[in-house]
Amino acid sequence: MASAISKGPPFPYSFGDRVERVSTDKSIWILYNGTRREDGADCSILSFDISANKSRLPLARNALKKLRTLRHPGVLKVLDAVETDTYIYIATERVAPLIWHTRLKRLSVETIKWGLFTIAKTVKFINEEASSVHGNLRVSSIYTSQSGEWKLDGFELLSSMKEDDAIIYSYANREPLSDLYLPPEVVKGGWDAIKRQPVTAVDSYAFGLLIYEAFTGDVVGSDTIGDTRKVPPSMHQSYKRLLNANPKARLSVGHFLEQGLRSGGFFETPLIRLTEGIESLDLKTDSERQQFLGELDEVPDDFPEDFLKTKVLPELLKSVEFGGGGPKVFAAVMKLSAKLTEDEYQTHVTPVVVRLFAIPDRAIRVCLLDNLSLMIEHLPQKVVNDKIFPQMVSGFTDVAPVVREQTVKAVLTVVPKLSDRTTNGELLKYLARTANDEQPGIRTNTTICLGKIARNLGSNTRQKILAAAFTRSLRDPFVHARNAALMALAATADVFTNEDCATRLLPAMCPSLIDKEKLVRDQANKTLDIYLQRVRAYGATLPDTILSPANPGDARASSTPRMGTAQNDTSWAGWAISSFTNKLASARGDIEPRPAGDRALSEGSKGGSASIPSVSSKLASPASASTPVLDRKALGSSVRPTTNAPISTTNSFDEEESILADEAVDAWAAMEDFDDSPTAPKQPQESTEVFVPYDDSGEPDFAGWLAAQSQSKTKKALPKGLSKKPENQNQKKPVAASRAITTGSIESTVVPGRTSRPAATPSAAKSTSQSTVTKTVDTRPKDDGMAEEDHDAWGAEWE
Repeated sequence: MASAISKGPPFPYSFGDRVERVSTDKSIWILYNGTRREDGADCSILSFDISANKSRLPLARNALKKLRTLRHPGVLKVLDAVETDTYIYIATERVAPLIWHTRLKRLSVETIKWGLFTIAKTVKFINEEASSVHGNLRVSSIYTSQSGEWKLDGFELLSSMKEDDAIIYSYANREPLSDLYLPPEVVKGGWDAIKRQPVTAVDSYAFGLLIYEAFTGDVVGSDTIGDTRKVPPSMHQSYKRLLNANPKARLSVGHFLEQGLRSGGFFETPLIRLTEGIESLDLKTDSERQQFLGELDEVPDDFPEDFLKTKVLPELLKSVEFGGGGPKVFAAVMKLSAKLTEDEYQTHVTPVVVRLFAIPDRAIRVCLLDNLSLMIEHLPQKVVNDKIFPQMVSGFTDVAPVVREQTVKAVLTVVPKLSDRTTNGELLKYLARTANDEQPGIRTNTTICLGKIARNLGSNTRQKILAAAFTRSLRDPFVHARNAALMALAATADVFTNEDCATRLLPAMCPSLIDKEKLVRDQANKTLDIYLQRVRAYGATLPDTILSPANPGDARASSTPRMGTAQNDTSWAGWAISSFTNKLASARGDIEPRPAGDRALSEGSKGGSASIPSVSSKLASPASASTPVLDRKALGSSVRPTTNAPISTTNSFDEEESILADEAVDAWAAMEDFDDSPTAPKQPQESTEVFVPYDDSGEPDFAGWLAAQSQSKTKKALPKGLSKKPENQNQKKPVAASRAITTGSIESTVVPGRTSRPAATPSAAKSTSQSTVTKTVDTRPKDDGMAEEDHDAWGAEWE
């Protein structure tokens, strides 16, 4: 084969496998599968060996001539042909012999009717329009295309009755198996007898035999063609008229076609109506289009899938994109595309879907969003993230509520194929807008959407975004929005930390326990049970306390009951009195200055700040030592400090909120947080006491103070009575538990509410004479039980 091609004119097609035939004597042609060299497209090649079939060469040349000149949808399509002295090659569309299907009986009745309908139209065209006779109409002359359509071939005997020397008169007997398909008049009078009969007579009889072969799968015979058991009952009468022995009374193929298309006729099937209406779909009115789509839904499951994929589906896509087919046509597209392979889907459907998302038609957009779940498995991630989602986001801000709602619902479908950057950036920005939508249903669906995509969000923004969104929805006036928030919180309980559950979410959910709607109250109880179980489980893992006693002696002393308080008293008053007596018992003896070298006392004592010099202990009143510390928040702000450096009162929760505001997406910053600001400090009470304040311009000099203390260590304290007296002898000593002392210039200004600090040692007095000293006295009571981290915080401020 290759050597023959190399010697002849160029043939731009490559031969593939030879198509096996059921019988080798049914046609003068050998069928091969082939490909076009230019683009690799599939084709079929009909080959005729001249050297082996010289007697049939006129038949092959007539077939080639008629295939080139005859144009009809039912005729085998020729791509190219070449003829040499040794061979004839005809390249056609990719086909397969119909006899494969009929002998194996793989065709349904409806499919056979559809095929016969196509061949009947083609034969009618040959007989009436071309005034010709096919003369070789049989199963072996018909092929099936890739779309499942029947294509007519076998034009070796095709002749015009206007020609006196037509090939059918002289070469008809050379066609293989021609004796089996001869009409009665030809059997009696030869092929010349057809000149005196209607043009349609020969092909009408052959068409009747074709009907028998198609439905039974058997070879025709004179004794079997009268058996109509396998022929559809609606076709019996017309079938018998086609096989009438009298050629003039014989039913023509054209009339047979007309009878089948009558109301209730045998050609009135959904499949045939579909094939007839698909080509003119864009020209149909709305009512005709609706009727056509209804018929498309009635197509049986045994409908040829190849025809649906290659003929019907492209026409439907074209109608949706350009012909105004609308959502109903697109729904039919989705039904048919489910039968496509991945390669076919990417070739036919995906490009059209991408273009449809760019169309600003609301009906099309809603239809696309509704059917997105059917398409998403076939759409590549890059296409969804880079082409579809950028067009889809316009629906979040559309003026039509139905478009916004469907867009929010579609998020659940597309989010698995979005990149992390898109999900945590642009998507959350648009969901923040729909969370504040004027439509309560859209707000509710946004909350549900966030709950379902929680695992797709980034770990650094997940807790902050969800907490802000859900807690805000808990205050939504729409009952279903509040219920959705509680359900979302229950579904995402494992997303939040234990601290968030206890400090943020549980307080936010508690008001829902007394919601006016029972639906919300019931869900609130279920959700709170989930969070309480988690918090309780976490609390059981925590230690009893993180505070350690100052020394073993204190631990033993604290375990001894005092003032008649029972050791095992668990009432609310019992633990309060026990706390007071513990502090009173530990405040025994006279106030003495802390030895400068007592490092252990400096670090172990929890009664004062680490930044307070030891000499300040002499200024404390004995009454203050026995004063119980009840509430640091209540008593710690009785007097405001006068230093320029601000004192931070922000607790750990406020710091967490500030981090949330900094790191969360800007669109969610508008979400309201809980009001956990610390209690406002009490206004200081005016005092008639005066003192000389120390002004160090807010600049602490802890190193200078340490130097002064190191000098005072080498000197003995002055005898009692020789220490310098305060300027105001009647002035009461301030109740101070902690103060900040720095060196600086001394101001002589007397400010009400303050007391001047007396010099503790001569070295201290000398120090104040050489340099100005400013000292700030904080009159807030210091909690004796302050945790170690408070001391560390003070130390960090000074460092």
